[in-house]
Amino acid sequence: MAIIDRKICLVGDFAVGKTSLIRRFVENKFSDEYLTTVGVKISRKMVQLAPEIDVRLLIWDLERQTKFNRIVPSYLKGAKGAIMVGDLTRPETIDHLESHIKLFLGINQKGGILLALNKSDLVSDIKREKVMEMTQFPDYPQVLRTYVTSAKTGAYVDEMLVKLANTVMKTDKRQQTRNNQ
Repeated sequence: MAIIDRKICLVGDFAVGKTSLIRRFVENKFSDEYLTTVGVKISRKMVQLAPEIDVRLLIWDLERQTKFNRIVPSYLKGAKGAIMVGDLTRPETIDHLESHIKLFLGINQKGGILLALNKSDLVSDIKREKVMEMTQFPDYPQVLRTYVTSAKTGAYVDEMLVKLANTVMKTDKRQQTRNNQ
């Protein structure tokens, strides 16, 4: 059985729930206690994509405080994909998603991107739908899909990360095919 390591990053403003999303995915746990990420925290999770293929996701949780903005690009190097996280209860974090996308694509032009509109358990259905309409990025074909997530309830967390693992592997296969031609 082949085990393939792939680096992915979670990027977003302070306190949008990046660490909680990772904890839900890796440990299937949630805590209301807020833990600040300083710099970067790396977690690992094995995802089986096919009977003979396991992908070990190396999930980099990036802190985006202003004082660390200069070193974030070095953390993004080598990432095959990213999840940009916004907090549905804080509109300014949704407004910043495009700058996070640009930052990631400035370093990883071919990386796949998913959007996570997190904390869906704290807003109404109407607000979720309205924000979904606002978070379309047609100028960035690398942005593949938007998920309305909740680290607290687990809504769409596993589905989103498995989707990113599949996307990363498909992109790698296409690049290998081009290189072999």
